[in-house]
Amino acid sequence: MTRGRRAKMPALRAASAVPLMALIGSVVLSACGLEASAGAGQVLFQDDFSRSLSGWDRHHDAVYEADYHLDLYAIQVNPANTDAWSTPGLNFGDVLVQVEASKAEGTDDNLFGVICRYQDPRNFYFFVISSDGYAGIGVNKEGRRQLLSGEALLPSTAVRQGQAGNVVRADCLGYDLRLYINGVLVAEAQAAEWPAGDVGMIAGTYDTPGVRIYFDNFSVVQP
Repeated sequence: MTRGRRAKMPALRAASAVPLMALIGSVVLSACGLEASAGAGQVLFQDDFSRSLSGWDRHHDAVYEADYHLDLYAIQVNPANTDAWSTPGLNFGDVLVQVEASKAEGTDDNLFGVICRYQDPRNFYFFVISSDGYAGIGVNKEGRRQLLSGEALLPSTAVRQGQAGNVVRADCLGYDLRLYINGVLVAEAQAAEWPAGDVGMIAGTYDTPGVRIYFDNFSVVQP
């Protein structure tokens, strides 16, 4: 992807979680597409990461770490041009996906946010911002990343920069994809690759190595 005039194409490295049969500490109303019976505004899944057996990945190696940390969830990416993500192993159609996120350590030249309609490590939609104030929507299709909301990630005054916290929300509604930052609509796109899939969180680096992102209060809501 591009951001401003600089090429931005992080490599892809999955931190996908192995789903647990019982998601302790989470609320799950749909693991098999049952959300159709839920009313608008109904919480389908939520996690405050206060319990370390709620279904997310717990991975540590030299490239990335993804694990629970002090009632938060942390994704740390060490090399340049690499990203990692975690999913709870569920399946949803149209949803609103939201998380609170902030940079704990490392470069502001980063990306972090949420994903929806995750099929496998090569196929999903991503909704990301950076700690230096950029935002955008894209797709990873057959392992090739492409921005959908424009030719580049664009600066947005809605993004709180540096280590400040941001509320990132993705609306995945039929063909329509929308990215809200702190309640402000900052990007829109249309796509028709997949009608349903998993959800999750993503973080990554560009040319400067090393970033650690904290996530809290992840939720999936029926639109």
